[in-house]
Amino acid sequence: MNHKNIISKLTLEEKIAMIHAAGLFRSGAVKRLNIPSLVMSDGPSGVRQEFENDSWTPIDDTTDFVSWLPSNTCLCTTWNPNLARKFGEVLGDEARGRGKDVILAPGINIKRTPLCGRNFEYMSEDPHLTGRMAVPLVQGIQSQDVAACVKHFALNNQECDRLSVDTKVDDKTLFELYLPAFYDALMEGGSYSVMGAYNKYDGEFCCENATLLKKILRDLWHYDGVTISDWGGVHNTEKTALNGVDMEMSVTPDFDDYKLANPLLEKVKSRKIDESVIDERIERILTMMERIKLGDKTRNKGCTNTKDHQQTIQQIAEEGIVLLKNDTAHLPLSKETKKILVLGDNAKRTHAAGGGSAEIKALYDISPMLGMRMVLGGDAQIDWLPGYYVDNEKHVAGEVDWQAESLDVDYTTDRGKEQFDKEIRPIREKYLKEALDACPSYDEVIFIGGLNHAYDVEGFDRPDMTLPYGQNEVIEALTEKCKNLTVVLINGGPVEMPWINKVNSLIQTSYCGMHGGLALARVLFGEVNPSGHLAETYPVHLCDTPTEKFKSYPGTVDNSGQRHVEYTEKLMVGYRYYETEEIPVLFPFGYGLSYTTFDLHDFSVEKTDDETVCCRCQITNTGNRAGAQTIQLYVGIPEEGQPKKQLRAFKKVALAPQETKHVSLCLSKKDFSTYNCKNQAFVINEGTYSLWIGTSVKDIFFQSEVTLSQSGIVK
Repeated sequence: MNHKNIISKLTLEEKIAMIHAAGLFRSGAVKRLNIPSLVMSDGPSGVRQEFENDSWTPIDDTTDFVSWLPSNTCLCTTWNPNLARKFGEVLGDEARGRGKDVILAPGINIKRTPLCGRNFEYMSEDPHLTGRMAVPLVQGIQSQDVAACVKHFALNNQECDRLSVDTKVDDKTLFELYLPAFYDALMEGGSYSVMGAYNKYDGEFCCENATLLKKILRDLWHYDGVTISDWGGVHNTEKTALNGVDMEMSVTPDFDDYKLANPLLEKVKSRKIDESVIDERIERILTMMERIKLGDKTRNKGCTNTKDHQQTIQQIAEEGIVLLKNDTAHLPLSKETKKILVLGDNAKRTHAAGGGSAEIKALYDISPMLGMRMVLGGDAQIDWLPGYYVDNEKHVAGEVDWQAESLDVDYTTDRGKEQFDKEIRPIREKYLKEALDACPSYDEVIFIGGLNHAYDVEGFDRPDMTLPYGQNEVIEALTEKCKNLTVVLINGGPVEMPWINKVNSLIQTSYCGMHGGLALARVLFGEVNPSGHLAETYPVHLCDTPTEKFKSYPGTVDNSGQRHVEYTEKLMVGYRYYETEEIPVLFPFGYGLSYTTFDLHDFSVEKTDDETVCCRCQITNTGNRAGAQTIQLYVGIPEEGQPKKQLRAFKKVALAPQETKHVSLCLSKKDFSTYNCKNQAFVINEGTYSLWIGTSVKDIFFQSEVTLSQSGIVK
């Protein structure tokens, strides 16, 4: 395709039509030259339902049901890049099956605070793990002739004042912690597009930020893909035209009045802005159209809701479930169990239709209760009681505007306390009494609680890490009453567990897609051996987190109403902080148990050349059940201000009973490098580097050192 020839034929008005929305999810077309619109859709866990072109009114028909994929959090807890590739293939195939050209995924922002409402859409607190999972995911999407749109670039780490919060972070932290996963997804993964963020960085909105979009993205990384604004993320015509995104999308139907529409047309005609800035955008847009084979008869047509898609979703859900406690080896439960009492709203709750722009119109959604009935059949008696009372049902069900409303009654006010005492407390007490009275009559009691999409939701951060609806009191009471109690938490991020020492069996799962309930049941009853590992730390208390320690969240508001957040914790995010400061945690980063046991042995470290260090070991499944273990390699860098440990390599290994396999984890120069602000480049410093191999950041089997004598800039 001769892009310059096409650009020369376009009128100014036609060019401008191509760089802003002509519908809520499509760009402008140029019919005269057979240039179609680019049709887009959310989101990270599947293709969002159809809306009217110019309003947020769902099109009420039955043709937009799709497969609901697990959340990015669930995917990342698999620690399985091969599954990330399959995830992307399913998402891309379903997007094409619905006629989409760009799918707004994946979300890869770092989980800086456990309170961020969109954490369930993101992957991890660690940039290496995020990058290693994002690369194959992007490649999987684009193998189906659909453009991935990696989001949100950059520093989009909280929902509190998300549309305008001004983030300030030093360059070293920016390049070492918040940008690496984007670099991997865009440059190694080859993502055809990237989405700008809502927030500001260093005083300028991200969608018109010269440092992010010109200096870093174009000049330093030489990225040649399309930059797309978040919906409503553009604020200034001139700044965006000169420094910002290629394409403007928003939430209102006045498409011709967008900043990159008529206002830009007027500025070009008056010669305040040169037309060449538009031509550069058109070149990138045409390139992306060519890459996804837009208009090509050989382009993948896609499909939705296939059995192959559902099998992939099932596998991801199963590997994304994390066994956190099994102190008495009570799990897995016997499939011969006759009487089971299931407690908790999340046992019956389906979650596909909530969460904000991650909502999915799922073909079906298997709840945990349904999953258990599917696994156990009709001979088992499985009864359900609510256990706790969901007092904000409209928020959970997505019936309240998540961008405009608060989550709960404010119980600190006199009116709120009166309402709680009169309306909510009596129901909670009734539900708890019913549960406690019923427990002795059952062989097994399974509590399935956690969060929901009133808390894991776009537009809001959680107020704290407490389980809502008085669940802590319910679990505490159950531990005193039930001999055989299993606790299951469904949530997109950490919660406090004051009852943790009284519970022997604990499973954590995120929003695992349309087969989530079946996957959970198969793990509970031993058809699947759990192999998930946490992709973020579970701290004991909110006050233990680095953003609380450094008082760097949610920021301060100045006299003009502008919220400012300075990342004063610097590199000390997540396990980097807890390990360095030796802060006790509930469950460490990378942690996950199995129904079998593993032994790591025969370790060695070898410098194969000036650029590669290989760590090798053997792993043996010492139990009587097939399983998988994730071996993790951490590096300690001898530089002031660096965390004690940083993940630099990992590998998930599947083993039959008594089987042994050899594992090699190799490190390149990049894995030992840090960002040097003076040189504005990554460099290697001479010195002795620590190496740790284990199954979590805490569970270390082997420690060694390697000395690097050559220093310099890493190309």
